[in-house]
Amino acid sequence: MELARRLVNELGPELTPGAVSVEPGVVAGHAADQAPFGAVGDALALVRARSVQDVQATLRFASRLGIPVVPQGTRTGISGGANAVDGCILLSVERMDSILEINTGEQTVTVEPGVINQTLKEALVPHGLAYPPDPGSVAICSIGGNVATNAGGLCCVKYGVTRDYVRELKVVLADGTLTRLGHRTAKGVAGLDLVGLFVGSEGTLGVVVEVTLRLVPLLPPPLTAVAAFPTERTAASAVAAFMATGARPSMLESLDRHAITLLNEFGDFGLDAEAGALLLMQSNGDGHREAAEQEVAAFAATAEHHGALDVAFSTDPEDSDALVATRRMAQPAFERHAQTHGGGQLLDDVCLPRMALPEFYDRLETIRERTGLMIAVVAHAGDGNVHPSVFFDAQDPDSTRQAHEAFEEIMDIGLQLGGTITGEHGVGSLKRAWLPRELDEGSRRLHRSIKDAVDPGGILNPGKQLAEL
Repeated sequence: MELARRLVNELGPELTPGAVSVEPGVVAGHAADQAPFGAVGDALALVRARSVQDVQATLRFASRLGIPVVPQGTRTGISGGANAVDGCILLSVERMDSILEINTGEQTVTVEPGVINQTLKEALVPHGLAYPPDPGSVAICSIGGNVATNAGGLCCVKYGVTRDYVRELKVVLADGTLTRLGHRTAKGVAGLDLVGLFVGSEGTLGVVVEVTLRLVPLLPPPLTAVAAFPTERTAASAVAAFMATGARPSMLESLDRHAITLLNEFGDFGLDAEAGALLLMQSNGDGHREAAEQEVAAFAATAEHHGALDVAFSTDPEDSDALVATRRMAQPAFERHAQTHGGGQLLDDVCLPRMALPEFYDRLETIRERTGLMIAVVAHAGDGNVHPSVFFDAQDPDSTRQAHEAFEEIMDIGLQLGGTITGEHGVGSLKRAWLPRELDEGSRRLHRSIKDAVDPGGILNPGKQLAEL
């Protein structure tokens, strides 16, 4: 209680009025992201920053007293990266949500970290510009959170992930120092690539308070194809073969048979209930209709060669939007199923070489057969980024144990096949024990050295990503 009083009396006057709260209900309401079964500590306070100065003051205070700080955005992450640790200050930048500058000449935009991804996209349309990264939670996730996890999304198979668009960051370090990393110019190699280091660091190195992003011309409307396959393996084989041709679809997503079933139960989406897997492919041909038509035709030919049951096409933008909207509803459909069937869901995020996808699905099927668990998979198939959801009865200890074992076996398979334990969701607390298994000793030593140099007191998001190194 003494520390809480000091926080209110000493830090409070340095902050925007009303920014700090030690009210237990308020603090607890902000203590976790969307990760199921992630550890959630008992936070000391919540600071809802409205300015860079609020962030600096909070970190200066925390650094002086050795108080842990957990940076937060809109808390839509699913790896526990924004979860409270005992005795911490939750530092939310959600209210720092201004678009500061849209520079049409340089095709850049500068934003505060709390800006919602979809809000930014909509603001750019009148200027004929686009920001491509589009996580499944595009309507509710923040740019700061996207930077923290190096978020990807549906169109990243062609346009890349968050890191590919960050030009410059303004970051507050653990001691309250405000620093600028990167550059706003199209080229720049002065110093080390510290922007690349901070993107994806999940708040363990500093708190991002401003982001300058490069933009692209408004994306042209795509043509869409949907292919149904008898099995996951045949669909995965088609993906690997199609991408090996050098194809550059603007989207290539997959749904397995369980995902199809759960989506059809969730809403009237009209997906082929008899299919073992579906591929959703789009091509915009870089604005050239003939090129898009040729790419869609090439996809259809590849799909048919690999055993597709049916391939359907659409040139109607409304059809395309509806199909993409259906794909984005996968996680809400999964959450509904979990809520009504025992309450348990573990969502994995393994990224693989595309040529390894068929074997991955074969091995996944053996896990299903051995455990009897439902494991539904949606994937950014063109990237090799699969998202298996393991469903279980959270009230049944045996079912819970099997689910956690299956979750870990999936990660192990990913590593065995040359992949990574996370393609875009981040390590957070959920996968921190697995990070040392992916990184060799030299890499682990580098990680530890960087963390110690940037955050010598170890106050920034302790217990997350780097904790096991």
